[in-house]
Amino acid sequence: MTTTGPHPTTSAGDEHDVLLTVEGVKVHFPIKQGVIFDKTIGYVYAVDGVDLQIRKGETYGLVGESGCGKSTLGRAILNLEHPTEGRVVFDGVDIASLKGEELRRKRQDLQMVFQDPLSSLDPRQSVESLLVEGMKAHGLAKDAKQARPRLRELLHAVGLPSTALNKYPHEFSGGQRQRIGIARALSVDPKLIVADEPVSALDVSVQAQVINLLGDLQDEFGLTYLVIAHDLAVVRHISDRIGVMYLGSIVEEAAAPDLYAEPLHPYTRALLSAVPIPDPEIEDSREQILLTGDLPSPSNPPTGCRFHTRCPWRQKTRCDDERPQLRVVEIGGIPADHKVACHWAEQIHSGQLQPHEVEAVSVDPTSFAADAGDHGTIIAETPGRATQSGDPGRGL
Repeated sequence: MTTTGPHPTTSAGDEHDVLLTVEGVKVHFPIKQGVIFDKTIGYVYAVDGVDLQIRKGETYGLVGESGCGKSTLGRAILNLEHPTEGRVVFDGVDIASLKGEELRRKRQDLQMVFQDPLSSLDPRQSVESLLVEGMKAHGLAKDAKQARPRLRELLHAVGLPSTALNKYPHEFSGGQRQRIGIARALSVDPKLIVADEPVSALDVSVQAQVINLLGDLQDEFGLTYLVIAHDLAVVRHISDRIGVMYLGSIVEEAAAPDLYAEPLHPYTRALLSAVPIPDPEIEDSREQILLTGDLPSPSNPPTGCRFHTRCPWRQKTRCDDERPQLRVVEIGGIPADHKVACHWAEQIHSGQLQPHEVEAVSVDPTSFAADAGDHGTIIAETPGRATQSGDPGRGL
């Protein structure tokens, strides 16, 4: 079933500015069982139908809790994980359809900054060797001697001295290693950088330095970013637009100021209510939403709305059996580019629907959805209470 609705009509100028278009991308990992002969008994629906567009020169923030599929989507955009279904159109070329030498050449335009700077750098290579490797692979330099002026420029751009070229990754701090990772991504002159949790492994003071560095480099080199993070403060500071992801799909998308000022999806409201505000009076008086239960298993996601097993505004109709599309809502004062995947967004915003208590229920840890097409069934239900089959060891 299609998970997202069509994008709003855009002008020719807007279409011309789009650098990346993701259309109905799904990434499903097979679950194998057997000793001699492998048998597929199910799938992990890591990404299950995502549509988004990223314009040239902007920063798109992708947020969500651990296990929702953010990193897998980022890797699918780069074709590090081949999409099970869907298209990834970058600068007019479908990346998902490229293979071999064509894909290798195109990857010059798409680079990645990884979460853990230490594990992403070869400990046996010097910084010079790490930076030259990509340049040589894409024909930008024949050897280290020819590339050295460019390498000094890169290190200066990321705030490191030229003496760092002769050192090895273990000789640097975490923040310095992340700067090397950024310099490596910049070395091949990319158009898009996917930054997967670029500051989550760093100290708070170093996080601010790296975030500001990314912003400065974007202005200097005209870069486009996809920033994947779970820290809402980081995403708010650096992003132009934000997509909120839950269990393999995007549930809300809006410009950063609009999303933080007026969150419409119940999951987004819960996320933002968890961010502390350094003002005791505001903190005590504002809405606080505590979600019940854990993220359901992506190997057997709930039917209908993926969030309905934890949603305080869940209704008896539509929520359990009809998956909502990402759509523009009809609410006064809400911009046309603010989209949400919720059947009842207008009623929740107006106060017509009020939240109710959601009670977590334990599930049978031995149960499993053996049918690869089974996306989960509700086997017991009372008002505000549900149990889902095939979700081992998780309370919903």
